[in-house]
Amino acid sequence: MRKIALVICCFYSLAAFSQEREEIDLEAFAERLFQVQDDDIGYEDLYESLLLNYTSPLNLNKANRLELSSLYILSPAQLNAFFKYRDNYGNFLSLLELQAIPEFDLTTIRDLRPFVTVSESQDSRPLLERILNEENNYLLLRYSRDLEEEAGYRDTTGGFIGDENTLYGRFRVSHSRDFSLGFTFEKDAGEAFNFNQKQYGFDFNSFHFVIQEKGQLKTLALGDYQMQFGQGLVFGAGFGAGKGAETVNSIKRNSLGVRPYASVLEAGFFRGAAATVNFGSIDVTVFGSSLLQDANVLAADSTYSDFDEFVNSIQATGFHRTARELSTKDNIRETNMGVVLDYNINSLNLGVTSLASNFSKPIQNKPNNYNQYEFKGAQNFIGSLYGNYNWQNFILFGEVARSSSGGMGGVGGLMVSLTSKLDFGWSIRNYARDFHSFYGNAFSERSRIINEKGVYWGMMYRPSRRYQFAAYFDKFSSPWLRFRVNAPSEGFEYLGRFTYKPSRSISMYAQFRQENKEISIDSENGNLSELTSTMKRNYIFNVDYAVGRTFSFKTRVQGSNFQQEQVKTTGIAVVQDVNLEFWKIKLSTRYAVFETEDFNNRQYLYERNVLYAFSLPAYYGTGTRSYVLLQYTASKSFTFWVRYARFYYPNIDQIGSGQTAIDGNLKSEVRLMLRYKLRSN
Repeated sequence: MRKIALVICCFYSLAAFSQEREEIDLEAFAERLFQVQDDDIGYEDLYESLLLNYTSPLNLNKANRLELSSLYILSPAQLNAFFKYRDNYGNFLSLLELQAIPEFDLTTIRDLRPFVTVSESQDSRPLLERILNEENNYLLLRYSRDLEEEAGYRDTTGGFIGDENTLYGRFRVSHSRDFSLGFTFEKDAGEAFNFNQKQYGFDFNSFHFVIQEKGQLKTLALGDYQMQFGQGLVFGAGFGAGKGAETVNSIKRNSLGVRPYASVLEAGFFRGAAATVNFGSIDVTVFGSSLLQDANVLAADSTYSDFDEFVNSIQATGFHRTARELSTKDNIRETNMGVVLDYNINSLNLGVTSLASNFSKPIQNKPNNYNQYEFKGAQNFIGSLYGNYNWQNFILFGEVARSSSGGMGGVGGLMVSLTSKLDFGWSIRNYARDFHSFYGNAFSERSRIINEKGVYWGMMYRPSRRYQFAAYFDKFSSPWLRFRVNAPSEGFEYLGRFTYKPSRSISMYAQFRQENKEISIDSENGNLSELTSTMKRNYIFNVDYAVGRTFSFKTRVQGSNFQQEQVKTTGIAVVQDVNLEFWKIKLSTRYAVFETEDFNNRQYLYERNVLYAFSLPAYYGTGTRSYVLLQYTASKSFTFWVRYARFYYPNIDQIGSGQTAIDGNLKSEVRLMLRYKLRSN
């Protein structure tokens, strides 16, 4: 009876919330909570992982601490409060019941709701029947193209071999903790649609079938999949939020195990089979993968190669638009296998990972000063030990790994809710110059976990539901040389963000970020290279406000300055979004003006796009940016999107260079998409 009374009370206080899961603006969610926009971050992978969390919501009545904390929404105190409530009162009857947890405010609940559910009892129907009758399904078909012709389409000798059209499709049907079945296909602009020994229609095809929670069999994955264990030193797939406005929760990774892969990124995943079997408190995961990768294959060169035939780099772009790009397709086979042991009991999680990789052709980079410790050869083995421990409002975590080169990698830290209003996080990392991890994605300054040391401090203070202050400071160094830096170097970065929400319809924040790094420059006579300090400062002021349920607005001023020695350059962008929602139509618009003096001051801004498409272009130079996005829901089964976007540069007569050069000062694109749900409520 007490549970029913709690739900009734929550219903009246949360009357504005619908029990039905709403479509979330994933771009806005990521922009508000996570990474600082920059060019060295794998945003597509981040977005796909966030999308996976959204399309496969966690069941609050079965989720464990690692799964719930992987959403990066709940503080240590809120996690403890959640599980204490569930232990005391049993399973949740409704999502509305979340407000009965004292540490949960309305903002937290709004952020959490799109990624969680309260499922019914176990479905005992046969698997095929459950798949055919599952309501969580969709077929996406997407078409896009640039309207201005690029130089590569006019070049009849070494230009693009295909047309200007980008074609994309995705089908998926899934049920949380039960099954996931899907396939994805894509042809990029400039690529050909044909059939030969290396291509089957579309340039990229992906398939997965995953079943879960079948007795002792916790997960069985066939086709394409990713894995996330420990702190990501060995297996780092998933939503690694990195440094940004979420200054505490984002420093820790979580063991989510084997996950289906449905992205169109053509690298960074496994293709084969994986299985996780439960033995009481221990989960054992075994896997195997065989995947063809793009690579430049070179003949023996006695000046620097020890091999008769070798690869100087594996290509991860996935582009096959020209004869030269097509010649790299599927030139090397990568075989992976390994075992993971994961032990869970109460608040303790311990694990061991192992990954053996073999390449059909050895890899050897052209040697120079900065990359002489990069991976070399045809085999690599990496293993790690990791652990997590929760004690009251403290979370301790860490992982240490070693690759076959002897290089070590380590990361660890703690998160703590000092009070109900103040959270603190601390992390330390050390990745050796010869630490080789091909699928790692641990917390770091750069996109690769190699040749880096760092210490991070973060805090989040919420004096009331209207005010929030977040800050971090990260000090890092590279003990060895790196690209454009011909000596060991160091730097630091800090961020402060103040958020004010005077009402439910108005939210604003101001953010400041400064990053100091060292780079190499040539001496005056050009004979020597020396280190010099650079400093980049970013400023953001953002206001979101709504007028009822029909109109919403976003006003944003974003700027930066970059200083190297005594030379300072600047950049700025002023953005106005106007969004309209009525009847069966959603209309999103943007108009922005920008001016940047150089490439160092380019401005990255999230943009709304068609469903499940990611857009984060760089505003660079002097010009305007505008787009119009129309969504029309014809029925519960059919939804259509159309988007037109363009850059206008008034002071130039050519955009870009090389094969992607466009004559004129306008660069525009159109994008169409259809979603069809085979079954709907």
